[in-house]
Amino acid sequence: MNSLDGVMVVGLTGQTGAGKSTVSEVFVKNGFVLIDADAISRMVVRRGSHCLADLRECFSDVILRPDGELDRHVLATIAFSHHQKLEMLNTIMYPYIVGEILRMIHRYSQQNQKLILLDAPTLFESRADDFCDLIVAVVADPQIRKMRIMQRDNISEKAAIQRMQVQLSDTFFREHSDTVLENNGSFSELLSAAQELCGKLMRYHETKFGVLCV
Repeated sequence: MNSLDGVMVVGLTGQTGAGKSTVSEVFVKNGFVLIDADAISRMVVRRGSHCLADLRECFSDVILRPDGELDRHVLATIAFSHHQKLEMLNTIMYPYIVGEILRMIHRYSQQNQKLILLDAPTLFESRADDFCDLIVAVVADPQIRKMRIMQRDNISEKAAIQRMQVQLSDTFFREHSDTVLENNGSFSELLSAAQELCGKLMRYHETKFGVLCV
């Protein structure tokens, strides 16, 4: 939990293909400022970064494009091929990502932003849940998620299943989150549920701190 006066950090997480991005957009449209862990993960591996140097030392130059930037597709193929390799990747990247998340939380609080959404697929694995006041998870049935991943990332069924298998279970998200949104229905149903939840959290913040955020 964060210790910043009047600031509420909501952690948004869930399984790949569950529809988390849609929920994130609803929260942002309603006044939350966004910390996007995926965007941070891309930022910390830019050419010349310390994180990229650490990745090269672990996985060799095969993960680099000719221009010296990270080839994210090659790295993902290597990492998702074996659980141990994924753990190595996460061990290297998480400290850089979490450090930037903390800096952004403090920066937003100094700008008098009271509602912060931390959108992080690996919220629990990176221990970034420690910074959150409340955690929202988005889940969906495996078959639905598999089809969404294949269409979204243009990958094979085997590759989609590999990505799903290395993630935390549906049960874990349900047991460790304050609220769970199930996205097995239509897009409009998810939008409605996200809108309703966002309103509840804003009212909770107003009640707790006596500040109306619009």
